[in-house]
Amino acid sequence: MSVEKVDTLIVGGGQAGLAMSEHLNKCGVPHLVLERSRIAERWRSERWDSLVANGPAWHDRFPGMEFPDTHPDAFVAKEKVADYFVAYAQMIAAPVRCGVEVRKVQRLVGRPGFQVETSDGAIEARSVVAATGAFQHPVIPAVAPQDAGPVQIHSSAYRNPGQLPEGAVLVVGSGSSGVQIADELQRSGRRVYLSVGPHDRPPRAYRERDFCWWLGVLGKWDAQAPAPGTEHVTIAVSGARGGETIDFRRLAAQGMTLVGRTESFKDGTVIFAPDLARNIARGDANYMSVLDEADAYVARNGLDLPEEPGARKIGPDPQCVTDPILELDLAEAGISSIIWATGFTVDYSWLKVDVFDEKGKPRHQRGVSSEPGIYFLGLSWQSRRGSSFIWGVWHDAQHLADHISTQRKYLAYHASAKRQTKVA
Repeated sequence: MSVEKVDTLIVGGGQAGLAMSEHLNKCGVPHLVLERSRIAERWRSERWDSLVANGPAWHDRFPGMEFPDTHPDAFVAKEKVADYFVAYAQMIAAPVRCGVEVRKVQRLVGRPGFQVETSDGAIEARSVVAATGAFQHPVIPAVAPQDAGPVQIHSSAYRNPGQLPEGAVLVVGSGSSGVQIADELQRSGRRVYLSVGPHDRPPRAYRERDFCWWLGVLGKWDAQAPAPGTEHVTIAVSGARGGETIDFRRLAAQGMTLVGRTESFKDGTVIFAPDLARNIARGDANYMSVLDEADAYVARNGLDLPEEPGARKIGPDPQCVTDPILELDLAEAGISSIIWATGFTVDYSWLKVDVFDEKGKPRHQRGVSSEPGIYFLGLSWQSRRGSSFIWGVWHDAQHLADHISTQRKYLAYHASAKRQTKVA
């Protein structure tokens, strides 16, 4: 059987794969993008119905195209985000082949490149870019057995309140997904318990500038590594209803019951850590630190941005914080559903090359792996804080494309030198 050959194979047709394709085009590198479903599929089928981008339209996009018919400060609905990437792929003429799953990648023996096994046949590639991103495999902690009683789903499987059985809901996770889903359920009339772990809680906007702008001018998007002790801290931010600062006290005032970090499950009862007040206080400290840094930046640069003293007002702790629930009998509370907004992990089981450490994480430097010819794109903190975000992955792709192009030039010189030697 004939084997298709390409110079560079990109696995994944989402934001990372398209960014990689654009930069390889600019470098003149022949390539192919394989996507197992549709372009930007996760935006369509692995997110809830009402989701909007957590950053404004002027920020959460690629440099080469704006969102059509959208105010720059708007937060774009998920379907429009997916449509944007489809249109972008057409604009850059990305060679995307949809409906093709990559099943195995392994190094060729005795010659350069990799053998790629796909659902549509074999491919040989000199380089392979794993552009499947940081949010691949949903993580549900082994806390409550699946036969515990309530329906249990990951946040990636949640769509809307109507999909859940009647009754109260326990949402585990205080990051953007958990908070937004809990808020939507509470607004729909559900009784909601929200398990709040350690988190950062930045302001949505301050002094007439969005949080994304402040992260940029304060240099935080370019931070090259998380601060000690913050490697796994979630961020609670939302673009819902035009964008708003997450306020756990406000959620409690609306009728939501806050509990601490979910620790264990026994005989139909969930046990929570006694850390709710500490986690809320930590979020407050993060919030205030952003305001302090923003005020200092305004003063230092003489910017004409109005003061916002009201932003520093924090209300009293609700009773669920001062007198926290440490155990909750699910049946007594009427909880019929548990939503685990507990994040994702990567899945590179298809990549049969020696590039992973003992924890299964890629060994790489800014996406260039320890195995020549294997690259990663879209990883959290790949080169900076912004690496897994839309605009951040675009800049990381530029670095990888330059590396791939440079390697091709070395190989081209080698081939040319061999021909000249034979002629001589």
